[in-house]
Amino acid sequence: MLQAQAAYGQNSRATKTPRDTEYDAIAHITHRMKSADGQAELFTELVTALHENRRLWTILSVDVAHPDNPLPQDLKARLLYLAEFTDAHSSRVLKKEASAAPLIEINTAVMRGLRERTDVQ
Repeated sequence: MLQAQAAYGQNSRATKTPRDTEYDAIAHITHRMKSADGQAELFTELVTALHENRRLWTILSVDVAHPDNPLPQDLKARLLYLAEFTDAHSSRVLKKEASAAPLIEINTAVMRGLRERTDVQ
């Protein structure tokens, strides 16, 4: 039974698309932010999730800005704006001046977009 599970697990990983990987990364970070947001005793966990979210958005913005990126220009511009907003808003959350809720909403919207684009193709 364990051998069958191991073999199946390897095959399922091999069929994961880059979009699936992006979705999973965003979902994982979003879940962590959501779990810690607004809970003083979990502020350290929120800080870690915010840092990971900033890193993720930095990676996404570098990819979007690359000349070979096939996304439409208007979508690229919106994603770059969201990356800038994410960075600025994260600073406000770290200073305890704001909630992480807008960051969670942005990530959730991006995840929805990733799923919709997967369904279309």
